[in-house]
Amino acid sequence: MTATTSGRRSSRFWLHAPFVLLALLAAGWTAFWFVVRGRVVDAVDTALAKEAGLGRSWTCADRSVTGFPFRVELRCGALSLTSARWGEAVRVQTGPALAVGQIYTPNLVIAQIAGPLQATLPEGRKFELAWTQLDASLTHSAGDPERISLVVAAPRATLTAPGLEPESWQATELQAHLRRNPARPSADQAVDLAITAKGSVLPALDALLGTSEPGDVDIQATLTQSQAFRIGLNPDALEAWRTAGGQIEVTKLVSVKGPARIEATGQFLIDQTHRPAGQVQASLAGIRQIAGIPVGGIAAGLGGLLGGRLSAQLPGAAPGLNALPPIVLREGRVYLGPIRLPVQPLPVLY
Repeated sequence: MTATTSGRRSSRFWLHAPFVLLALLAAGWTAFWFVVRGRVVDAVDTALAKEAGLGRSWTCADRSVTGFPFRVELRCGALSLTSARWGEAVRVQTGPALAVGQIYTPNLVIAQIAGPLQATLPEGRKFELAWTQLDASLTHSAGDPERISLVVAAPRATLTAPGLEPESWQATELQAHLRRNPARPSADQAVDLAITAKGSVLPALDALLGTSEPGDVDIQATLTQSQAFRIGLNPDALEAWRTAGGQIEVTKLVSVKGPARIEATGQFLIDQTHRPAGQVQASLAGIRQIAGIPVGGIAAGLGGLLGGRLSAQLPGAAPGLNALPPIVLREGRVYLGPIRLPVQPLPVLY
């Protein structure tokens, strides 16, 4: 009898053991998820406190952290930012926002934000950006961003200012990608930036070129001395970037708008007057006029001024494109070769 009872108990133990083990694993995973959730909440609170110390106050309305068992989801009923770093308060607000991190890929965060984005800017200006879908992703290492990607469907932007006509822009899709440059010396603090816009419509550019066809834009550039912007985008950061010798090196700019095509490279910086400065080398084709002036007349006039040196195919021009003399931004003025263009002086950035 004793041997039989012992055998039954042993068989029941092995019968129930898998379920006990499963329950223990579930309890352990639940505890682990709540530990991860607590760390995420602490990290968010620490980041918000740090931002507040830098003059930027973020608000996540109706914040919740869910996603059990395999994700951590941070939800905001609305997301807003108030910054005092521009002298006047800058306020930005969006619709609901969701940030998701998978337990098994802790260095990747994916976000979705609902529009519109509404911003109140200095000098009474207002900016609004609407979209049908906005997806973003962030890859980081020990909290430092390694790569940021942004995909926006059907963006529509409007900028208004007192006493001026509203300016608008729209596209069918906008993509932006930012990553650390692995080839440049660490002292350069270089970050690569790639931006593409499809179906872009900018009325101000349409008026300049005399065409209303949608266009595609592809930009590739490198920003140096990027550490200056760890404190955000504000006058202090811009001044730190300027004094550190920061530049934006545009390695590729291609704009196609109907039959018109522009290709360019260039370098930009901020000068001692806090205005944009730099030089652009551009080539173009299929553009009949600029600001109502026939391009042929501009080329002929410049050719005469330069002693006939402006040819239809200058060195550096891509096949089928006509190269322009360098476009130079200097002391708030815009020059085409040696000629100062009759445009408004470039504004002071800060």
